[in-house]
Amino acid sequence: MLAFVALWPAPGVAEGVMVLGALLAIAKLAMARFRGGVSLLSGPAWALTSVLFFAYWLPQLLSATDAVDQGRALRESLIDLRYLPFLWLVAIAVADERGRRLTLVGLAVIVAVWTVDALLEVVLGTSPLFAGIDGLKQLVSGRPMCTAEELASADRLSGVLGPCNLKLGVVLASLSPFALHAAGRRWALAGWLVAATAIGLVVLFAGSRASWLTYALVLLLSGWRLLGWQRLAGVFAFGALAVLVLAFLSPEVRQRVDRTTQVMAADQSGMDSALSGRSRIWGAALCMAGEHPVNGVGVRGFRDAFADCDPLPGKQPAWGEGPALHAHQLVLEVLSETGVLGLLLWLAGAALAWRAWRYADAASRDRARPAMQALVVTVFPLNTHLAFYSTFWGGLTLMLAALYAGSLLARRGD
Repeated sequence: MLAFVALWPAPGVAEGVMVLGALLAIAKLAMARFRGGVSLLSGPAWALTSVLFFAYWLPQLLSATDAVDQGRALRESLIDLRYLPFLWLVAIAVADERGRRLTLVGLAVIVAVWTVDALLEVVLGTSPLFAGIDGLKQLVSGRPMCTAEELASADRLSGVLGPCNLKLGVVLASLSPFALHAAGRRWALAGWLVAATAIGLVVLFAGSRASWLTYALVLLLSGWRLLGWQRLAGVFAFGALAVLVLAFLSPEVRQRVDRTTQVMAADQSGMDSALSGRSRIWGAALCMAGEHPVNGVGVRGFRDAFADCDPLPGKQPAWGEGPALHAHQLVLEVLSETGVLGLLLWLAGAALAWRAWRYADAASRDRARPAMQALVVTVFPLNTHLAFYSTFWGGLTLMLAALYAGSLLARRGD
């Protein structure tokens, strides 16, 4: 699992590692012949991991029956079955104390290394890690990781993921609970504050405004137990001041702050500009949900259905050329692509995850707290999101769900 995360800068290689992990899980289960399953993972953890997967996967399958692009929706559903054994493997990795320590500390180390690398990019103008990966790619294939157009259009700190994959901010924001938890346990309050500041700076430079909100939620969930409400309020005050200073020093940060203030405009154009065209996308998503209420337009069918539901046909969109690729919001993505059936299944999965937390004892909650925080902030519905039914963000979300289930419902006697 750690190799899967560490290789995200090379998506094709990471995907291959994930498939190998799924095959390894199948082999382990075959050797145990399922009779020794409880020795790998507790019965409740098997159940919760599987249920969370099916709450994600069944909407895909149901949406394929009459999807706009039926072949693609069905193909996506069949391909995503590979996630189930991989999730079992992730849950097994954190089912005992030793495995959990190695996995969670490993994730914290990855976040720390990527954070330091991004801070070096602020100083040097380039990411040392990405430069090394790009050099290796050119040595092997003769081609760079990113095209000249992608390099020219990069408008934020890209870090190890590179200017052709501008997701560093949202990725670090979602994974930051693991680093903050490790720093707090190892160096107490001072460690937490240093880690929170370093990651926060990178998220400000590298992230979209959605990642800013995600990281604010992380600080809230992670900090109140360690700092208390008064000192946590001081952290947020310091963060607000840092945003103002960086907005003065950095044109990129200032542009995002200025765009956010446009939400105060009374007219629709100001609101749409502040949301980078997302109000238009959300209007199209609601149209799709209204026209296909039962099971949606099909997973990854948003782009094909967009033209028929575009509230402003013929007008140049804020995001550039072409149709919107997804709804940019979890609830609207599920509703438009998988309909009411899909939303009910997602809600059922969320309810069962909450029920498991509610009835767990204090020790179990402490074990699962970093994974719980990472999962909660990633799926927080009052935010904008990457596509949850894409390979990258769907894989990250399911991995967090498996870490949560495996940590919370660890093997008996752990």
